[in-house]
This record gives sequence, structure tokens and C-alpha cells, in this order.
Amino acid sequence: MAKITYLAWDTVFSRPLPLTKRLVDIALASGGLLVLSPVMLLVAVVIKLTSKGPVFFAQERTGQDRRRFRMYKFRTMKDGAYKELHLIKDLNLMTGPLIKVENDPRLTCVGGFLRKTSLDELPQLFNVLRGDMTLVGPRALSPLPVQYERWQTGRFVVRPGIACAWQAYRRADSDFVEWMRSDLSYLDRSSLLTDLRILTRTIVNVLLGKGAR
Repeated sequence: MAKITYLAWDTVFSRPLPLTKRLVDIALASGGLLVLSPVMLLVAVVIKLTSKGPVFFAQERTGQDRRRFRMYKFRTMKDGAYKELHLIKDLNLMTGPLIKVENDPRLTCVGGFLRKTSLDELPQLFNVLRGDMTLVGPRALSPLPVQYERWQTGRFVVRPGIACAWQAYRRADSDFVEWMRSDLSYLDRSSLLTDLRILTRTIVNVLLGKGAR
């Protein structure tokens, strides 16, 4: 029998999404897309009129069981911005494998506003309907699984979310290690009530512009 390595344990102990949570995801994501469709249409038109390139930006993220999937957002950077990554590495505010830059020079004229208001993340509601994501869970991040330390891979036992505890309570912090600890702490206390609190706090933060960059 093949030996199971340490790095595979987060897959072995994968947690299926509770049916109740899935039903809530479908209901709220569908309702959100319906109510926010005029806003999303307006955002799409503005992006198209103010910069060259596609309206949507798709990027591979790591999800449950380390599965890579394409996550959708409204494009906030000029087309081909990935070619200029070397220009902003010295401006990185985040520790660990993530890159987060304040006033990123690659942003379009409306990109900064879309990010600060989190309007760029509305297309992720489609990812929720597809089952790639859930409304609340550890954030779906771009680093490859091998870029995480072993103890951090426990976050992959559940489906990633649009909102997370870190974003709700410590949105402006840049400590990647503490972010990972927050994700693992969420796994120990996740419930529909906890999700409701995180989702409510996240929406309030977005409306007040708290911690936005």
C-alpha cells in the first residue's frame, strides 16, 4: 500500500460543504446577482470605455483539495499588467508569497475605486453558483500549494470563500502568517452563525471603506 505523505493530509480530511450552507450560497448568490445586475452592467461599461482589454479578469486560484480553478473578477489593471510585475515587487506590503501594493501603478483610472469598494469582486458570485467557492471561507489565493508552509495547507480542507474572518476583522493587516492562523481558527469554529457575522462585518467594512487598499 502506498504511503500517504504529510502533504496529502489536507486532502484526506477534506470537509464536504454542508447542504444547508450550499443552499444559502445558491440563494444569496442568485439574489445578489439579480439585485446587483444593473451595477455590474454599469461597471462593465465603465471598464470597457476607460481602458483597453477585457471586462473580466480570470486568474487561477487554489481551492478545496488544492484544486486549481479560474476565479473571475472585474479587471482593475491595464491589460498585460502581469508583464510589469517586476516593477512593483519592491512596493509589496504583504509578507509571505502574496503581493499587495497600495496605489499600484498598474491600476486603470477606475481600478483603484473598484478595489476600494470591492465592486471588482462581484463576478465571484458566479464562482459560488458554480460550486468553486462559497460565500464565507478562507480566501481563494493565487500562490501555488507548494508555496505554503505545511501547517498552512490545512486551509485547503474546505471550499474557499469570497469573505473570510481575516478580511472581516483585520482587512488592512499585511502579516501573511497571521492570516493563515486566522483561516485555520475559522475551521475550528465555522457555523452558519459565524458565517453570518463574518459576511455582515465584511459588508459593513466595504460600505465604510475600512481597510481598503
